[in-house]
Amino acid sequence: MSIAKRIAAKRAEQPREVIEVQEWGEGDVPLRLYLTPITARDIEKIQRKHPNFLNSATMGAMVDLLIMKCEDDKGDPAFTLEDKPILMGEPIEVIARVFGNAFKSVEVEEHAKN
Repeated sequence: MSIAKRIAAKRAEQPREVIEVQEWGEGDVPLRLYLTPITARDIEKIQRKHPNFLNSATMGAMVDLLIMKCEDDKGDPAFTLEDKPILMGEPIEVIARVFGNAFKSVEVEEHAKN
């Protein structure tokens, strides 16, 4: 097995990050969103639409990333592009907190240098 295939196999085994969003839950039960690590492919995709993403992420870019990365417990997308207007209407602290959790393992400054 090649090194690249071993890397891909290890990536497939990585657990997803779980984020609980009380504001989006039902009753006292928070919504649980699952995220896989942000990849170079994800950054390339988001930068096509938001060229300055790594230096100055707009709220629209943050929402687009959440649409791209958030999954339900089954691994299906939690949101679609049709949900963007609804997400854009949410309080910025909620979007920023979910985005921050999605992006917490990525050192933005390191990616910007490369």
